[in-house]
Amino acid sequence: MSLSHMEDMPLSHSGPQGTHRPSWKQWFLYSAIVILLFLCSFSTLILTFLPLKTASEPCVAKFGPLPSKWHMTSPKLPCVNNTADWNLKILRNGLYLIYGQVAPNTTYKEPAPFEVRLCKNKDVIQTLTNNSTIQNVGGTYELDAGDTLHLKFNDEHQVLKNNTYWGILLLTNPQFIS
Repeated sequence: MSLSHMEDMPLSHSGPQGTHRPSWKQWFLYSAIVILLFLCSFSTLILTFLPLKTASEPCVAKFGPLPSKWHMTSPKLPCVNNTADWNLKILRNGLYLIYGQVAPNTTYKEPAPFEVRLCKNKDVIQTLTNNSTIQNVGGTYELDAGDTLHLKFNDEHQVLKNNTYWGILLLTNPQFIS
C-alpha cells in the first residue's frame, strides 16, 4: 500500500473560498462579550424589579485623619457604632459604601511587610500592599446588623495617620419581598 495519495490531501477541511475558522482567541473573546452582555442585562433586570429604599436619614461615619476620632452625622438614628479606633459595628442591614485613603509611611524600614487589611468580621475583604503611593480602600458592600468592620495595619508606624482615614455611608435599605 502506498501513502503517496495522502501527500496531496489537505490537513484540514476548508470551507468556501475566502472563509476561515476563527481562532480560539477570537472564540474566547466573542464568548466573553456574550457572557458580559448577558450578566449586564440580568443585573439590570434584577435591580429594576428589586425594591430598594434609599436611606431616609444620611448615615455617615468617618475615622481620621489625625486627630483620630470617629465623626458621625446622625447620632439620633445611627447605622453604625464605633467600638474602638479603626473599628465599627453595623447596626442596620443595608448596602454601604466604604471609602478611605491609606498613606504609607515611606520612611518605615522595619522588617514587617507593608500590609493594610479591610476586614468584615474575621474575613479580609480588601488588602493593600503597595507602600509607594497613597491608595484608596473600600467599595460597596451589603452588610448586616452585627457585622464588624476594621482597618488593620501590620504595624501602626507603616501609615501616616495624618493622611489616612476611612469611612462608611449607608446607601440603601433593601426591602425584599417574601
